[in-house]
Amino acid sequence: MSITVNKKAFHDYFIEEKYEAGLALQGWEVKAIRAGRVNIKESYVVIKNGEIFLIGMHLTALPTASTHVNPDPTRTRKLLLHNEEIMKLIGKVERAGYALVPLDLHYTRGRIKAEIGLAKGKKQHDKRADEQDKDWKREKERLMKERQR
Repeated sequence: MSITVNKKAFHDYFIEEKYEAGLALQGWEVKAIRAGRVNIKESYVVIKNGEIFLIGMHLTALPTASTHVNPDPTRTRKLLLHNEEIMKLIGKVERAGYALVPLDLHYTRGRIKAEIGLAKGKKQHDKRADEQDKDWKREKERLMKERQR
């Protein structure tokens, strides 16, 4: 079940591969995510010292869940992946010029997971072509519905 989706990532990047990663969260963060108070639109993924971190994900704390904690809404959160996956991602990002982008947050067997994508940036003409394709598909569907009537 999806919690939030980063639509901007699909607009700005070609997504080549997807990986599911766990998140190292605090208790108040889990409660805030379950309440739907999360935004990943402006977030990005970086690699530091052989570990992968999610930066810029904004979590608004619930007033009831964080009475004794000083919550930092945009703190850096560690992503949990297998070592082989991390090494593969490091190689692709450093050598092949890929970027790591958070795509969505979702539940897997009750746990909160982040889907990150190995992405290449789109040029402006690629974005326009994608927009034209979407418009044409929408128009085609509309014409097919009219024809069936």
